[in-house]
Amino acid sequence: MERAYDLVVRGGTLADGTGAATYEADVAIRDGRIAAVGDIRGHGAEEIDAKGLLVTPGFVDIHTHYDGQATWDTHMQPSSWHGVTSVVMGNCGVGFAPCRPEDHDRLIRLMEGVEDIPFPVLTKGLAWNWESFPDYLDALSRRAFDVDIAAQLPHAALRVFVMGERGANREPATAADIAAMATLAQQAVAAGALGFSTSRTLNHRTSDGQPTPTLTAGEDELTGIAMGLARAGKGVLQVVSDFADPEAEFAMLRRIVEVSGRPLSFSLTQAPKAPQAWRLLLDALTEATEAGLPMKAQVCGRPVGILFGFELTLNPFSHHPTYRAMAHLPLPERVARLRDPMVREALLAEATTAEQGFAASTPRNWANMYLMGEIPDYEPGPRQTIAALARARGVTPEVVALDHLLSDDGRGMLYLPFLNYAEGSLAPSYEMLGHPDAVPGLSDGGAHVGMICDGSFPTSNLTHWTRDRTRGPRFELEAMVRMQTRDTARAVGLYDRGVIAPGYRADLNIIDYANLTLEAPKVAYDLPAGGRRLIQRARGYVATLVAGQVTQRDGEPTGALPGRLLRGAQPGPMAMAAE
Repeated sequence: MERAYDLVVRGGTLADGTGAATYEADVAIRDGRIAAVGDIRGHGAEEIDAKGLLVTPGFVDIHTHYDGQATWDTHMQPSSWHGVTSVVMGNCGVGFAPCRPEDHDRLIRLMEGVEDIPFPVLTKGLAWNWESFPDYLDALSRRAFDVDIAAQLPHAALRVFVMGERGANREPATAADIAAMATLAQQAVAAGALGFSTSRTLNHRTSDGQPTPTLTAGEDELTGIAMGLARAGKGVLQVVSDFADPEAEFAMLRRIVEVSGRPLSFSLTQAPKAPQAWRLLLDALTEATEAGLPMKAQVCGRPVGILFGFELTLNPFSHHPTYRAMAHLPLPERVARLRDPMVREALLAEATTAEQGFAASTPRNWANMYLMGEIPDYEPGPRQTIAALARARGVTPEVVALDHLLSDDGRGMLYLPFLNYAEGSLAPSYEMLGHPDAVPGLSDGGAHVGMICDGSFPTSNLTHWTRDRTRGPRFELEAMVRMQTRDTARAVGLYDRGVIAPGYRADLNIIDYANLTLEAPKVAYDLPAGGRRLIQRARGYVATLVAGQVTQRDGEPTGALPGRLLRGAQPGPMAMAAE
């Protein structure tokens, strides 16, 4: 008997992405799109019983770094483990196109430094079967994925491509340089780039310590490139900045939007050195949007946190002579030695040999560091710091840290909230997330493989902010679903997804909301060349659908790969029907 639909999701509780109250309904799917929502009488070739389960649109993550992984892998994990069905990569001005052959290593060193993806992984994994950005898109278009992928043109690659060594050394761009970059940007978005991204932060450096090539790019350069997008009549702008002078920096971004008319989003976090600066930026954003300018802040719903461990890039003892002498050994051998009472005593008696910079202070910031548990707590209280635990036990913080690092056969991890936690709570994140001109972002999925594991943001947003938070107000479930589906999709011009309604993409999550649980980060060795990366999974995603195909069941991939490269903005159902 012929079936009316390809698939029907029966009896789920729908949070449909609009922010409206949840309701019980069936969802029918045909040809990769939602065909009907309600009491569906026709049958599907496949049916999923979602009674008692939450059904949401697929999550749209607009801040990832899968630029390399997408060229060698079909599964965009960790994102696809966390209900994400569309990702936007090429953020923060870093990526691998355009690129001349002689600059391959230069861009790899930049990505290695900025996004903590090891040089051997990228050297082994990247095919480099492209030179121009349209070539790169063509290479991606020949691949299939478990999510849809959109790419942005990265400023650092563009600058080096046009200016060579001068661009890498951050020399001012000439009028001819700017004109060439603008032309290439226009061509990139015409070919399908979703937009253009840049970085203006000292946190972004190459692996040999040099600032990113775009750090000091002038307003004339940024405006010129934005005008390239304007001539194409499409494309968004994405910026990360230190906002050292918040008023002046935001005023520049506002002028770029005023002149070009292109939508712009910027990363917004609470930094420890200026814990109230984010308020100034939100106020400036409100003024800009009230004036009709298309601007958004990308914010994260938990701290940007650094992880330390014996399997990771750093741990608090990395620069102790006793540890350095064994650092080359396999983990089991190191653990065995560290459990030897004499070795332990020697290690704890030593001081770090790191004299300055990140490695000297951050891995031993006991007053702001916590133990990473099996069920992560991303809003821990002051009594949970390593310093507080040490006082309660009557031992040094080093003892508490070492004991935990040695747990789970040496796989224990320590957690240091780096941004969004200057006051010891997520109150700033709550205010930022609740701002009408903010959208969730900054997960960095695919990057920071040895120190940060934030690709799980969509799951923690759902669990912490709508169900589990005890240290302050929460969001309504419907609002949080809307934030990371319709709101994120529309922020970058993807109007065909993020809502459960007829005509929209059949990207869905079926979730056991009551039991949705974020697991602790773990280490896997599954990158090219056997490279290591942090991964984090979740329990409670019963199924994830991309274009109407089930890509994940109970947290495991099905083998279906319906995801494709998205070439540019996507019109909504009404616009498609009108065509």
